[in-house]
Amino acid sequence: MQYQATIYIFACNIKQQSIYLLAIFSKPINLNCMQNYGDYFRALREAKNMTLREVEKQADVSNAYLSQLESGKVKQPSPLTLHKLSEIYGVSYDLLMEKVGYPVTERKEKVKSESGKISIAYRVGDISDDEELELLNYLKFIRNRKK
Repeated sequence: MQYQATIYIFACNIKQQSIYLLAIFSKPINLNCMQNYGDYFRALREAKNMTLREVEKQADVSNAYLSQLESGKVKQPSPLTLHKLSEIYGVSYDLLMEKVGYPVTERKEKVKSESGKISIAYRVGDISDDEELELLNYLKFIRNRKK
């Protein structure tokens, strides 16, 4: 199912009491891309060996909401929530935005982590959602085995 989405991004300056329009994106979105993102969020959390309560504390988002997000009951989380989760899980904000159906601009640049390593997504290239979920599950397995 195709819909046209228009996203407006604003910035505000509280001291000057002003709001600025930063960008407008208008692009068709495919609602089929949103079908299984709950499993993806769960896999990200589990790959970090975190509980819902731990994510709740770091993201300042209730664990009930996070649980609903992982079970697919949240139709489209806010960009702010996705930004918080991207920082906690160490994944691209654009990737999470795209996973839940927001239009994103495509970037083809090397992304380096804080440790200076080139992002695995850049090295591996495009992979399917199923492959990505399997990689996250395997990473969780490896990390649990080291304990």
